Amino acid sequence: MLKPEEVTQAIQKEIQKYDTKLQMESVGYVLQVGDGIARVYGLDEVMAGELVLFPDQTVGLVLNLEPNNVGVVILGPDRNIKEGDEVKRTGRIAEVPVGPALSGRVISPIGEPLDGKGPIAATKFRPVEAIPPSVIQRQPVKEPLQTGIKAIDSMIPIGRGQRELIIGDRQTGKTAILVDTILNQKETGVHCIYVAIGQKLSSIVALVQLLEKNGAMEYTTIVSASSEDPAPLQFLAPYAGCAIGEEYLYSKKHALVMYDDLSKHAVAYRQLSLLLQRPPGREAFPGDVFYLHSRLLERAAKLRDDLGGGSLTALPIIETQLGDISAYIPTNVISITDGQIYLESDLFYAGVRPAINVGLSVSRVGGNAQTKAMKQVAGMLRLSLAQYRELVAFAQLSTDLDKATQDQLARGERMVEILKQDILQPIPFERQVMIIFACNEGLLDDIPVSKLKDLEPKLYAFVEKNYPDVEHWIREKKALSDELKTKLTDAIRKFKGQF
Repeated sequence: MLKPEEVTQAIQKEIQKYDTKLQMESVGYVLQVGDGIARVYGLDEVMAGELVLFPDQTVGLVLNLEPNNVGVVILGPDRNIKEGDEVKRTGRIAEVPVGPALSGRVISPIGEPLDGKGPIAATKFRPVEAIPPSVIQRQPVKEPLQTGIKAIDSMIPIGRGQRELIIGDRQTGKTAILVDTILNQKETGVHCIYVAIGQKLSSIVALVQLLEKNGAMEYTTIVSASSEDPAPLQFLAPYAGCAIGEEYLYSKKHALVMYDDLSKHAVAYRQLSLLLQRPPGREAFPGDVFYLHSRLLERAAKLRDDLGGGSLTALPIIETQLGDISAYIPTNVISITDGQIYLESDLFYAGVRPAINVGLSVSRVGGNAQTKAMKQVAGMLRLSLAQYRELVAFAQLSTDLDKATQDQLARGERMVEILKQDILQPIPFERQVMIIFACNEGLLDDIPVSKLKDLEPKLYAFVEKNYPDVEHWIREKKALSDELKTKLTDAIRKFKGQF
């Protein structure tokens, strides 16, 4: 039995603890809604880029702050939002979950899981928009990021912390380069983030299955804003992917983020800007479309060693129309990045794959991001290939060619053949060095061009079996000594004798 005085004491204690809390909530009301945009009245204290909540729990992102209303883009369907609805502030800037919990996951730009594997157990969030590292915090790009593609690693090398643009018409193998690069990061500790912007859902699903089949999903995160997603999500996607990569950058690790592709990103942003009634400029893009991409790509960096030495490498894609790289968005992005890989339809249809135009492709970080061994064998490769292309055009007009020209044509033809590579077959750096060395030294000049495709895998197998230390030395020393060159030449000659 409870005694009456015990009850009164308990009640007194509770009364003493009772405290009236006045909770202030900043709310506004929808003035008009349509096309994924809501005009909201009354959110006087709201921040630019803040998330707001509509009654049906749909999230909105504040983009325009005007004298008498706020322009909100709706991150989801706007069917259930109507005039007069109450809109609440969340006090949070748009952010995305980051960290190891995202490995192997497919998420939306606002961090919702799309792969049916349950909720994301992330403990940390990062804002999607962040200030890039300053000049003082960076160091020059000097460490290679191997793509496993011979033509790229030898002539247009990519370094950790670099921004290299991949540009070309549709169906020229741009995404294929990204997929090969992801597969090649298997043992390197580089975390990959693939951002799909405005692509068909079927393509994204196919890509996920391909990566899962090749065991690459365990170190990859996919941020998906497909073509059926509203423009605001497509606009947010690359920033979300970048924020996920920045978590690795600032925790002394390495990440590679790919934006596929920024042309569709600019189109989504143009749609938002026009609906928010911002003034249009060239090709109806808003005036800040350059800033749109520069603030994204400047976040790629290689940090100083005393800040952890982490890196974030960016590989944006731009799709051109009929090879026009001097259009508005392509020139913008070319001027922001540290080089471009230009893929050409004519080469692609002629069977040169990857269809890289050596003349127009360049890496502005270049040799700094190459190992010494690759520099030794591929130093003059671009020049000789460009000369070969010119000679081919010239040789079509002429009938009798002198011996030196014929030799140069034969060598060039073999070089082009050697640099061809099938998709999903990235080649380790030491093997690339071997095959390019063989071609450069003229050791393949007497082999018919049609046989080179067969020769390559057999040569690798032969060297691995009979000269196992050669690959090991190239991998460890990352340079070719005279002794090693002699040994390699020996190995290739012996192999040719039995091939």
